Amino acid sequence: MEERMEEHLTFPVGDISLEGLFSTPQDTPQIGAILCHPHPLYGGEMRNNVVSALADTFQKAGIATLRFNFRGVGQSGGQHGEGEAELEDVKAAVTALLDRQAVSQVVVTGYSFGSMVGLRAGANDGRVHTLIGVAFPMGFRDPSFLLDVTKPTLLISGDRDEYAPLPDLTDFFSKMREPKQLEIIAGADHFFMVQTSEVAKAALAFLQKET
Repeated sequence: MEERMEEHLTFPVGDISLEGLFSTPQDTPQIGAILCHPHPLYGGEMRNNVVSALADTFQKAGIATLRFNFRGVGQSGGQHGEGEAELEDVKAAVTALLDRQAVSQVVVTGYSFGSMVGLRAGANDGRVHTLIGVAFPMGFRDPSFLLDVTKPTLLISGDRDEYAPLPDLTDFFSKMREPKQLEIIAGADHFFMVQTSEVAKAALAFLQKET
């Protein structure tokens, strides 16, 4: 399927608005993906290399996508909310996606900070069916919310990720509930400087298997 152009849009959350890039295929998609970027205070934004690779791969596979800037980033209003206020940003993005394109399945995909925030928000949102966390930063925040999740969940991590040491991650993953999958990218650290295509392929394969 041909890649579609992304449309710049804004959508409300509370009394501020966030900016995003939205794409939907010509044929009505079954899946819509929310893409959450890494930490705003360390340069994270919606055009990040991992987020861009995911968006490109999903679009080529006929999936609607909405990537967006968290509050305080780029042209999004407000200021950084320590990962708490950003939970509302993710919910607002789901609303914006569904307003634009009625899909039967919504997946929240996040990278690093975006995976911690996105998966937390998605776990508690009945409109969200599937969760994908890339470089889930276990050592940065309390990941225990994932232990009760029964939605299909994929974690993608590099075997050299300093924020999610492999022994800790595999132990935590073993305690998560099904359905779940752990994909380890050999040679990758937290930043996936040369492995973005591997990340995106793993995410797409999981979605195609779960739908």
